[in-house]
Formats: sequence, C-alpha cells, structure tokens
Amino acid sequence: MPALLSTPRRRIAAGAVAAATVFAALSGPSSFASATDAASASGSAPASAFANKPGGPAKVSGQGRIFYTYAPDDDIRFTVDATAAPFSRPVDTLPKGMPTDARGTVTISHWVAETNETRTAEAAVDCLVTGGDTATLTAVITKSVDPEEIGTRYGFSVKSGGPGRGRFSFSWGVGNLDVVDGKPVMPRVGTCMAPAPFAPVTEGGFKVTHADLPALPAGWQPGAGR
Repeated sequence: MPALLSTPRRRIAAGAVAAATVFAALSGPSSFASATDAASASGSAPASAFANKPGGPAKVSGQGRIFYTYAPDDDIRFTVDATAAPFSRPVDTLPKGMPTDARGTVTISHWVAETNETRTAEAAVDCLVTGGDTATLTAVITKSVDPEEIGTRYGFSVKSGGPGRGRFSFSWGVGNLDVVDGKPVMPRVGTCMAPAPFAPVTEGGFKVTHADLPALPAGWQPGAGR
C-alpha cells in the first residue's frame, strides 16, 4: 500500500437509515424545487434547464503522475477506469441502490524517494458523480501490501486534461480530518466524497465524460422493501 495511505484513522459506521433519510428528499418536494420554480416563473432560469438529458453514462478514464506539494520528490501515479452504473448496488434500506452507483477500478502507485520503496494498491469503484470536466468518485481497497487497508474506502477527484491542465486529488492528502477527544483522526469516507482536485497532473492525463444524474426509477423509495 502506498505510504501516503498509512495514516491513522477511526472507522465510523454510517447507518443505512441515515442515508435513506437524506435521499428521501429526492423523491418529494423541496425548498430547492420551490426556488427553481420561482426562478423559472421570473424568467431567470427555465426549469427545463435542470431536466435529465439522455446520453451515455458518466465516465472517468486515464492514468497520470501528479505533483503532491508535501512529497515533491516522490513519484505518485493513479490509473482510473470508472463508469456510472446507477441503481446497481442495492443495500438494506436502499433496495434499488443509488443514482451515483458505479463500477471500475482505481490503481495507486507511490514511489517514496526517501526510502526508494514503491507501494501499490488497487480499489473497486463504488460511486461516481460528474460536473462538466470534473468528477468525484470513491473506491474500496481490494488489494494492498497492508492487509489493514483492505475494505477501506477512499475518495478521489479528477479534472480532465494532461500536464498543465488536468488535476487530481485523494481524500487522505489534505482533507477528511476529524478531531475526537482532542486527537486528529481520519474518519471513514462516504460514497463520492473527495476534496477538490488540488494536485496538478505532470505526466499522462485523465478524461471526464459528464452525464447528468439519472431520473429515479418508479417506486424508488428509501426504506422500501424492509
């Protein structure tokens, strides 16, 4: 496992009931919907501008070396092959899955200049969401030289482009910090959670293919089927 991943963490269980509560808002009226209607009525933004549009799935692909400010001499590389697969991961109180479900692989390679050691890991993508040329995704470690890392979810964000244009980030790099009993810890990463793409791409590059979030399937309801 890359040395960057070997940081203290505290696993915090996330209840499916809490997730269901959050996403219940998707199936009913909201203050945002009211605001959108009001804006449409005033002519400032037609509601149709926010409607789902047909097209292919969201995707992120590519491989690249990044420059990480806090390890400037290290060789850190990521390879991403992620494709949206909405409503493909049913869990407990979300029997139809999530609109951000995804599949694919993220591989990580980190050569540490100080020790001349290369550590690698592989992770299975479980969530992807795009916004223009930028995406956030998460993946769960499936292979690692550090057995304790297997099963851990990490977050990544990507901005399309190669050297001088593309950018990348990883959740353990500058964010995802909590304080428990006065001590800093790394809490568990939720699906699709990642910081902005803070690290510039220096070799290779990534491509983000945007797609709007899909419509909810008929009968989609958090908690249904329990």
